[in-house]
Amino acid sequence: MTDIYASPFSASSERAQVAVVGLGAMGAAALYQLAKLGADVIGVDRFAPPHTLGSSHGETRITRQAVGEGAAYAPLVLASHRIWRELEAETGETLLEECGVLVIAPGSGESSHHGKPDFVARSIATAEEFGIPHEVLDGAAARRRFPQFEGLAGDEKVYFEPGGGYVRPERCIAAQLTRAVALGARTRLDTEVTSIRQEGDVVRVSTPGGDVLADQVIVSAGGWTAPLLGAPFDRLLTVNRQVLHWFRLDRPADYGLGAPVFIWMHGSGDEDYLYGFPPLPGDDRLKVATEQYGVATTADKIDRTVAAAESAAMHRTHVAGRLAGVTTEVANAAACLYTVTPDNGFIIDRHPSQDRVMVVSACSGHGFKHSAGIGQAVAEAVVGAPSAFDLTPFSLARFDS
Repeated sequence: MTDIYASPFSASSERAQVAVVGLGAMGAAALYQLAKLGADVIGVDRFAPPHTLGSSHGETRITRQAVGEGAAYAPLVLASHRIWRELEAETGETLLEECGVLVIAPGSGESSHHGKPDFVARSIATAEEFGIPHEVLDGAAARRRFPQFEGLAGDEKVYFEPGGGYVRPERCIAAQLTRAVALGARTRLDTEVTSIRQEGDVVRVSTPGGDVLADQVIVSAGGWTAPLLGAPFDRLLTVNRQVLHWFRLDRPADYGLGAPVFIWMHGSGDEDYLYGFPPLPGDDRLKVATEQYGVATTADKIDRTVAAAESAAMHRTHVAGRLAGVTTEVANAAACLYTVTPDNGFIIDRHPSQDRVMVVSACSGHGFKHSAGIGQAVAEAVVGAPSAFDLTPFSLARFDS
């Protein structure tokens, strides 16, 4: 595979048609798609992705095609599944595992996920609109099929999507960066961008080692977006620390072939839920997590150490009594970033005062599944290529009120 790692650039400026700032999920996808379109493109990142300092690490990320967050997202994730398969064929990597995804909500009372009520019903409606294969179950039927979910009471509302599952985030990012470089893209890693300024019909991307001058710039800097761009993003983007936990299984076979990814809403609020993944091949750990939105942090100040008490609370509050055979032994834990908007939606839009700067953030904790499709949509928008994607639902205008 082509070496994607390059040294920070020298004091001289570089010129490009497009510069991509931030090469995580969205930036790597955009760089790859721009290179496919033949654009002269440079990607810049303060680290050497894939890495563990942003939002795109932790071995697995859920993918589901009938997106309960809204029908506007479905074309992006459908495109992403196609792109992952294309990349697998090109690179020989395994990126997408369609093990199925189970979405569970209480049988009565309110529930919410990513700010959207009736998430199961919304998922069903999206599946029907886009012709996505799915099943609608109750908790009793789900427990018979998947007995590892021993805590199902029987009356839950359950959506099952056999074509859902998980993607490998680190592999996806590496594959796209590698293919982008093979197609002619340049990368400048371990290079911090200190400012972005539009100067007439050119955008200046400044770094300690020299500037990049580009006709267009895509900013996909995740948790670093607001400090880099300032208003209005400093009031629209909040960074939350999230924690991933891997617990040992005493019966790994219970979560073997046929075990799905799951999203389990067991209360009324956005934090009353857990999600998880079957073990990777040969593994005896179950990865689970929840989400918190009450405590803000920054990308530079986040506490990346996970205390034992945090994993104990995760098991006690969300795992115990629901998932069979999950011990309290913590095999691993990690912290990551969610960069969240007020309505838990995406921002994919031009900067309000710099029309040659496209901002692709934040993804509010549900972005990776869409990232490959977003890369295609944004690349097409930036170079003016024909596109089937509608990005207006992700515009800044919705926050004007």
